[in-house]
Amino acid sequence: MIAFSDAFSSILPSQDLRDLLELLAETSTLTLATADPDGTPRATPLYFAASPKADLLFLSDPATPHARNLSERPQAAVAAYPEVASWQEIRGVQMKGTASAVGAAEAEGALALYRGRFGFLSQVPAAFDRMSVYLFRPYWARLIDNRRGFGSAREWGRV
Repeated sequence: MIAFSDAFSSILPSQDLRDLLELLAETSTLTLATADPDGTPRATPLYFAASPKADLLFLSDPATPHARNLSERPQAAVAAYPEVASWQEIRGVQMKGTASAVGAAEAEGALALYRGRFGFLSQVPAAFDRMSVYLFRPYWARLIDNRRGFGSAREWGRV
């Protein structure tokens, strides 16, 4: 079973953690930012699932450029935001942290959380043959919510 960390979630007031998890539940994709070996930024859209402690799980083929980047340099950033029609409704989260593939023993518990969010996965079991489960552990986050006022943001963690 995968052990989710309290390191980040413990620094958030409980209402802020609920707000963050609510926003993460409203969108199914994130953009993962990694750095190629030459330092060039790479942005990759991925389906994800959030743990109750705001760790993020995603699946990826270890041969993809972003997965290779993470194996060399686990520092990463993510952004997730629901699609909206006007600037007054813009909300989203930006996070910095580290990401890496989880071990086989932890992968099954992580996959249960992921499958719970994405029921279609049972229709493509062969896709799992080449996928690994990755865990993004944030150490910093900014939650933006223009419904509270233009540029309204809450920030937690270390930069």
